[in-house]
Amino acid sequence: MSTPKVNVQVISSGILSDDVLMLGESLMKQWKIPAQQHLALQFGSFRHSVTVVPVARYDGLRISQTLARRIGIFSGTPLRLQYQITTRTLALGPLIGVLISRDNPEHSDKPFGDITMFCRELTDACRSQGAYVYFFTPSAIGSSLSSVDGWVYTKGWHKMMLPSPDVVNNRLTSRKLENLPAVQQFMNEIKRRYGAQVFNEKFLDKSEVFDALKKDASLQKYLPESHTLHNYAMFKTMCSRYSSVFLKPVRGSLGKGIIRLSRIAPESWQASYATVNGTKRQTFSSLVKLFSTLAGKMKTVRYLIQQGLTLIEVSGRPVDFRALTQKNASGKWTITSIVSRTAGTHHFVSNLARGGTLSTVKESVAKSNLPVMFRGDASVQLQKAALEIARGVDAYIPAHFGELGIDLALDTSGRIWLLEVNSKPSKNDNTPLNEGKIRPSVRMMIQYARYISGF
Repeated sequence: MSTPKVNVQVISSGILSDDVLMLGESLMKQWKIPAQQHLALQFGSFRHSVTVVPVARYDGLRISQTLARRIGIFSGTPLRLQYQITTRTLALGPLIGVLISRDNPEHSDKPFGDITMFCRELTDACRSQGAYVYFFTPSAIGSSLSSVDGWVYTKGWHKMMLPSPDVVNNRLTSRKLENLPAVQQFMNEIKRRYGAQVFNEKFLDKSEVFDALKKDASLQKYLPESHTLHNYAMFKTMCSRYSSVFLKPVRGSLGKGIIRLSRIAPESWQASYATVNGTKRQTFSSLVKLFSTLAGKMKTVRYLIQQGLTLIEVSGRPVDFRALTQKNASGKWTITSIVSRTAGTHHFVSNLARGGTLSTVKESVAKSNLPVMFRGDASVQLQKAALEIARGVDAYIPAHFGELGIDLALDTSGRIWLLEVNSKPSKNDNTPLNEGKIRPSVRMMIQYARYISGF
C-alpha cells in the first residue's frame, strides 16, 4: 500500500501546542493510528513525543508554528506519512538532503551556480511526490550530527537549520571534498545512528571499475584490455599488442588529460594530447623516447593504459554514447536515457566541455561509418550493455549507487565497449533543461529515495 500524501497546515502556537498534531479521521482509521496516545513523531533525525487528535472530514495534517520551525517546514508543504505500529512511530518524509560542492549566499537568485536550475527542478519534483528536499555543502555540517544548515526553496531560496535527512544524495564534484573527515564522519554516523541511506556515496576510479568488472565472465566482452601503468615493461607489452593505446588519468573526468598513442611506422609513434583548444600532437622516433617523456607526468598522475579502439565516426569525428542508468521505485536498474556524443572538430574526446555535440543514437548511427548490417539493433544492444554494467558495478564494488553515467562505444565491427563509469553524472551537461518541465531522471531519483526510505 502506497504511503499517503498529506498537506501540512501550520497553526499558530497559541491555538495548538507543539506536542499535539491534528490529522484527518479517515486516514487515522485506515492506518490504525491511535488517537490521544503518546506516539513518537519522526522527521529525518528529528524525534518528538506527540499525541494525535482526529479531525472529521479533513485529509491534511495540522501542526503548531513552533514545531514547524523546529523541523524546518512551511505551511502547505506536502509530505508522506507512515505509521509503524510496533514502535508507535509516526514518520513524515522522506526528508532528502542533497550534498553539493559549493553555495554562494550573495547570489540569492542563483546560489548554486549552474546547478541552481536542477535544484529548483528537484524541489518541484519533490513537492509533486510528497518528499521534502534541501541542499547543503560540507561546510554546513556541524558538530551535532542531528541537524544541518541547509537551503530550501519556497518563494525564493532560504537557509535554515534542518534535521539530518533520511536519504543523502551525494553530488559532491571533487574527491577532496568527499574525503574531508567531517563529510565521511557525517555519512557514516547518520547511517549508523538514524538508519539513513546515502547513495552515490563515492567517486569511482577507472582502474577500480575495470578490475572489479573483470571478475564477471559475462562482462569481459565489454572491457578493452586495461591495466594501471606502472613501468616500461607493461607499456612496451601494450604498445606491441595494439597499434594504438590510450592513457587515461585514473581519477580524470570530462576528457581531461587523455593521451592517445598511435604507431605511425614500425618504430615511430605519435602522441595526441586532449587540450581545451583541440588536439596537440608530438612524434617520437622510438618507444623508449616516448616513455621517457611520459615518465615525468607519471610522477604526479596515475594512468590507466587501455587498448585503442576503432570507434565509429561521423565525418571523421569519433562517436561514443552516454547512458544514464538509475534505480527505480522498486530498486531495480533501468535506463533513463542514452545520448550519442560526437567529438568536436580537431578533438578525439567527445565531452561537451571539449566541443562535442549531442544527438540521438539513431541519428548518429545513421550518419556514421558503421556497416549497415550492424545498425538495426545498435540501440537495443547499448541499453543491454549499460544495464549489465550497472548491475556489475553494484555487485562487485562495495558502495551504494542509485545512478551511474556509463560511457560506451561502438567499434566499426558493431562490438560494444565500455569506456568508463561515472558515479556523479552531471546535471548541467547531458540533458537540456525545459523550463517548468521535470525530467524523467529527476523523477526517478525521488522515486528511488522514497523506495530506500520506506515512503
